Amino acid sequence: MSSWSVVSYRSRAVAVLGLAVLASTVAAQTDTTSSSATPVTHAEAPAAVPTGSALRIGPGDLLELNVFGAPELGSTLRVSGDGEITVALIGSVKIAGLTPDQAQTEVARRFRDGGFLRDPHVSILIKEFASQGISVLGEVAHPGVYPLLGAPRLLDAIAAAGGTTQHAGRTVVITHRQQPSEPEKLLLSRDAEQISAQNPDLHPGDTVIVSRAGIVYVSGDVHTPGGFEMDQNENLTVLQAIALAQGLNATAAIGSVRVIRREEGTLKEIPVELKEMMAAKAPDMELKDQDVLFVPNSASKSAARRSLESIVQVATGLAIYRR
Repeated sequence: MSSWSVVSYRSRAVAVLGLAVLASTVAAQTDTTSSSATPVTHAEAPAAVPTGSALRIGPGDLLELNVFGAPELGSTLRVSGDGEITVALIGSVKIAGLTPDQAQTEVARRFRDGGFLRDPHVSILIKEFASQGISVLGEVAHPGVYPLLGAPRLLDAIAAAGGTTQHAGRTVVITHRQQPSEPEKLLLSRDAEQISAQNPDLHPGDTVIVSRAGIVYVSGDVHTPGGFEMDQNENLTVLQAIALAQGLNATAAIGSVRVIRREEGTLKEIPVELKEMMAAKAPDMELKDQDVLFVPNSASKSAARRSLESIVQVATGLAIYRR
C-alpha cells in the first residue's frame, strides 16, 4: 500500500468516525507514522501460548473479525493451513494456537504498532470450528468427533457420544493433542462417586477411546459353553469361568483341562491343574482376553487328538456372550 493511499484512508476514516470515537481514533500525523512507528513484519511471532483448556483457534476455523468504530475493517476470515489470517491494512497474522482473546490482543497490537489505529478495540468470534472437536471412539453408541465447547471433561465427551455400549470395558485411553506420545490411561470405577472424581479435563483435538471388555471362551464338557465377558476388564480366573459356564458335566475329563492362548500369532497350550484348584491345593489361574478354556469329555478318545485350531474355531464360533 502506498503512503498516499494510507493518508487517504486515514482522512476518510477521521471524517466518518469523528473525534468522539476515541476507541478507534485514526493516527493524526502521517510523518509521525513514517518516523516513529515500524509495522510488524509477517515473520514476527505472537506471544507465547499458555497451556490450559481454553478453546483455541486452529487451521480451517471460520472467524468473524470486527473493529469497534471502524466497520469497514471487519470481515469474515478463514484460518489458512499455516494458521494465518489476512487482515486489512496489517496483512498476515499467525493466530493458530491462540485463544480468541489472545488473537484479539495480537490483531489490536498490529493495528496500534503499525500506526493505523491509536486505541483499537478488536473482537474475534469463532463462527465455525474445523479443528476443535474431541474424537470419541471405541465402545460408545455413536463414535465420532464432537465440538464440545467451554471446558469439557471426560464424562461430557462420553455422554455426547451416546454413552458406552454393553460390551464396554472400564479402561479409557485419552490422547491429548499437545502430548500425543503420552496417552493417559484410566481404569474407571463402578462406584458413581468415584467415577465423578475420575473425570479429567479434555482439550480441543483430544481423542478418547473406550475399550472393549475382554472375553474368555469356555468350550467342551460344561453345561453352557460360550463366550463370557471379563467383568469390565477385570481379571477372570479358571474357576470363575467354569462357574459362568454353570459348572462341569459329570463326564468332564478334569485331568485334561487346558487353556489355549494365542501369543504372537501362535497358539499355545497351557495345562490346567483343575483338580488341585478345586481342592484349593493350587492357585486359581488367571485368564487373558481371547483365551479358550477347553474341558474335554472323558468318554471321547478323540478329544485328546483334536487340534488347537479346531478347538478355537468351535469355541469362538459359538458367538455367545454371557454376563
